[in-house]
Amino acid sequence: MRLSTKGRYAVMAMADLAGHAGEAAEIKPVALADIAERQEISLSYLEQLFAKLRRGGLVTSVRGPGGGYRLSRPSGELRIADIILAVDEPIAATRCKTGSTKGCTKTGARCVTHDLWEELGQQIHVFLSSVSLADVVERRV
Repeated sequence: MRLSTKGRYAVMAMADLAGHAGEAAEIKPVALADIAERQEISLSYLEQLFAKLRRGGLVTSVRGPGGGYRLSRPSGELRIADIILAVDEPIAATRCKTGSTKGCTKTGARCVTHDLWEELGQQIHVFLSSVSLADVVERRV
C-alpha cells in the first residue's frame, strides 16, 4: 500500500507550518510560498491542499501583508490521521471501494484476503491517529 502525494504533501506542509510558526506567545502566520519553497511543493498544489485543510478546521488563514496560515490549535492536538483525512485521502489497503458492499472480484464477492487488508488499513489508521503533528516535528516517531 502506498500513500499518495496528496496525503504525504499535506503532512509535510503541516509539519513545516508547525515548525516555522514561532513560539506559542507569538504565533505568526506562515506564507504558503515559503512552505512551497522549503518543501519543494508546487504553490498551486499547496493552495488546493490548504483550502481542504482550512475547511477541515485544521488551519486558519490570515489575509493581508504578513498573512498566511496558522494551525487552528496546538500541534500536539492535531493528529496525522486528521490531516490525511482532511485532504480526502482514504486510509485503506483493500481494492474494494470504501463503504461499498461489493467486493473487488469480477463476481462482486470479496477476495479471500479482504479481511487481512481491511485490518491492515485499520491498524494504519490507529497508528496515524496516535501520532500528533508535534510528534513529527519534534522527531518522536
